[in-house]
Amino acid sequence: MPLIDTANAFIELFAQPVRATDSGSVAGLTFAAKDNIDVEGRITGNGNPIWRRAHGPAVAHAPVVARLLAEGAVLAGKTHMDEFAYSLMGTNAHYGTPLNSAAPDRVPGGSSSGSASAVAAGLVEFALGTDTGGSVRLPASFNGIFGMRPSHGAIDMGGVVPLSPGFDTLGWFARDVETLVRVGRALGLAGEANFSTAWLPSDIWTGVDPGLAALLRPMTEKIAALFDKTVTDPLPIVGPEERSEAFRFWQGYDAWKALGGWIEAHDVDLGPDIASRFAVARSVSDETFAKVDAVRHEIATAMDAALAGGLVMIIPTGPGPAPRRDSSQEIFDAYRQQAIGLLSIAGHASLPQISMPAGKMDGGPVGLSVIGRRGCDGGLLDLLKRL
Repeated sequence: MPLIDTANAFIELFAQPVRATDSGSVAGLTFAAKDNIDVEGRITGNGNPIWRRAHGPAVAHAPVVARLLAEGAVLAGKTHMDEFAYSLMGTNAHYGTPLNSAAPDRVPGGSSSGSASAVAAGLVEFALGTDTGGSVRLPASFNGIFGMRPSHGAIDMGGVVPLSPGFDTLGWFARDVETLVRVGRALGLAGEANFSTAWLPSDIWTGVDPGLAALLRPMTEKIAALFDKTVTDPLPIVGPEERSEAFRFWQGYDAWKALGGWIEAHDVDLGPDIASRFAVARSVSDETFAKVDAVRHEIATAMDAALAGGLVMIIPTGPGPAPRRDSSQEIFDAYRQQAIGLLSIAGHASLPQISMPAGKMDGGPVGLSVIGRRGCDGGLLDLLKRL
């Protein structure tokens, strides 16, 4: 992918932007697509140069791209991503690390790193990303912008290179609520709000950094004030370490099924962190998968029941601001483990989640998230318009 370092955002700007019509619900809005999403006539690089060389140009737009073009949006380019979408930090051993314009000394988050970077830098009005374990939500938090992960299956994943189909979703970034909502409507996200209660799980809020909890309190209270009732019951599911482990092995097993054969057949040169992740993925046995699949099912069942009564869960998007760009791999890995404890709640239960900018901590942006029951995507978007 001939990446153009435009304001260090790592976006390939097309010489001729792609447009289909001048009318529609997102008419005139410019956007970019992550490089695991097909754009007709362009090679989908998937964050790895060997993958890029082995594939020809896409023969058609991914349905999500085609739909946005039909609604009047203008495709300005494609964006850099973490290798095979298998990371949360935004680093790529082959292509480098995009700029976090809100905190240049910190990583932008991934794997939708270039999409978040391009939106935060003002190069496009919105950008598509994929979110498997948090790859839209965490970069949104790190860059001080909005990011939505829809309910699993709510948006057609055709024309998107899979990582873990059982977790993969198509999300997007925007700098403001109006644009975030317009894109959601253009993509057909529906679902009534019917929310009655704000849920601030006590185990989440007492388990995060006290400074982060204090910083997020004003916005949390602002959201909670929209409802007649607030509850603080702890989550009815296993703790963060167990959630993280179940996610890691479930995702790994799924990812190896999706990509392992191709990677072995092509003797792919992987960055060290991605290589270690695929090594773990390859080693996940059927027995281990059965165990974590049972855990995932228990989480999904419990969360469905808990949210059925019109609750909206309010939690920090991540455990703090982005790690610094010069951090060690050990620091990145530790942060990732903590983050997945939060991010995997929605992932395990296939829930919609929106991360919104909520201030800065130690010079880096942090996000606050709202999570609703499965299929209430449109209702969550409506909720943001009330803030």
